[in-house]
Amino acid sequence: MNARDLLPGFADLVHDSQTTFRVLLSALSEPGTVHAMPVAVKGPDPLGWALTAAVLTLADLETPVWFDAADEVAARRVAHYLSFHCGCACTDVPTAAAFALVTQPLQMQLADFAQGSMAYPDRAAMVLVQVASLSDGPRRILSGPGIRSAHALQVAGLPDDFDEQWRANGAGFPTGVDLVFCCGDEIIGLPRTTRIDASTFTLENNQCTSQ
Repeated sequence: MNARDLLPGFADLVHDSQTTFRVLLSALSEPGTVHAMPVAVKGPDPLGWALTAAVLTLADLETPVWFDAADEVAARRVAHYLSFHCGCACTDVPTAAAFALVTQPLQMQLADFAQGSMAYPDRAAMVLVQVASLSDGPRRILSGPGIRSAHALQVAGLPDDFDEQWRANGAGFPTGVDLVFCCGDEIIGLPRTTRIDASTFTLENNQCTSQ
């Protein structure tokens, strides 16, 4: 791949990254609420708009990125894009990544990523998870910091054992990963401090149409 084949990053690097960072902070401080990304940026397949904007904002020279590539072509394409625009290295080792990009969430295992330590909980990974819908999955009730009363999360396409994974993730607090769900141009934050109780109620279909 050469520079002519490379997709663009942010049009205005400083402004776009700052406004996107503020939205990411808001999403993580208000768990379960949908936030629209302020900038539309198309990364290489299979990265969607929100996932691309998030990683362009967060990754830099000091933050290795892991990507669940479906094949070597996709892996090289994404690695080249991120190296050019962020200066970051891509790693094949999930536990070595500061940021993990998940585009095949049914296969996701949260315990595979860096958990941090009691002394350095900030060394845990942030996992950016691209999903099919933010409103068409099983209804999960959230509670914890940033949630005034019970709030529902209805992300679709997560592993069958996601609730068990999330309880295990929170059990080791202050260690544990933080999640940002991405769909189209929208995100939902799920920090490690948030608790989940699952129920079976599901809203009507509302698939993401933006990529």
